[in-house]
Amino acid sequence: MRGPHTAIMKKANLLLLPGLLNDARLWQKQVEDLADLAHATVADLTGSDSIASLASAALAQAPAGRFALAGLSMGGYVALEIMRQAPERVLALALLDTTARPETPQATENRRNLMSLAETDFQAVQDTLLPKLVHPSLLQDASIVQVITAMADGIGKEAFMRQQRAMIGRIDSRPFLSRIQCPTLVLCGRQDQITPVEVHEELAAGISGSSLVIIEECGHLSTLGQPQQISEAMRRWLEAATA
Repeated sequence: MRGPHTAIMKKANLLLLPGLLNDARLWQKQVEDLADLAHATVADLTGSDSIASLASAALAQAPAGRFALAGLSMGGYVALEIMRQAPERVLALALLDTTARPETPQATENRRNLMSLAETDFQAVQDTLLPKLVHPSLLQDASIVQVITAMADGIGKEAFMRQQRAMIGRIDSRPFLSRIQCPTLVLCGRQDQITPVEVHEELAAGISGSSLVIIEECGHLSTLGQPQQISEAMRRWLEAATA
């Protein structure tokens, strides 16, 4: 007979949502590091030009039943929409390098400029974005730059356009934060240029009982910049949620 202390812990299902021009490689280290705790699925967020539709698509790709949910950057916008569409499905929530705020006119103008540039020179778009995505110390790290470039090349211009339109049209999620009841991790890189620390403090303040983690020497794509620290933070989050 199996004794009370030899029961095998059931793994959680974990749905991971990538950001703009990112695919499963964004989360590769976390998938590996957390394999003992969770069965991970990385959603494809390239097929629609609205956050609501991307959330519906992500839910269709999710495992059956309840799951832990983590989104980075644009993936965080989609995660917040999933919390509106199907909160009963989400066991725990992690919001990484993202914001609940709506688009600003300046950000929309910047996106439209990048979309215009993409029509003639998609590589130039990648070159423009790269310094905003990682800590300055990593800009000469060929292994990280190659991953970011390969993800962008794989996703391509047309999906980039859809993702930009989705982000331009996103709603203000701040009025909905108080509805989130599941264990929530809010995490960002200290040097995140796109979604700075203050917007994560706002997220954490709006979600009751959430925990805020700030990773030092880390930019926007935190899972690539400081993968070990992100995995450790997510491990603590998953362990608490499944205890």
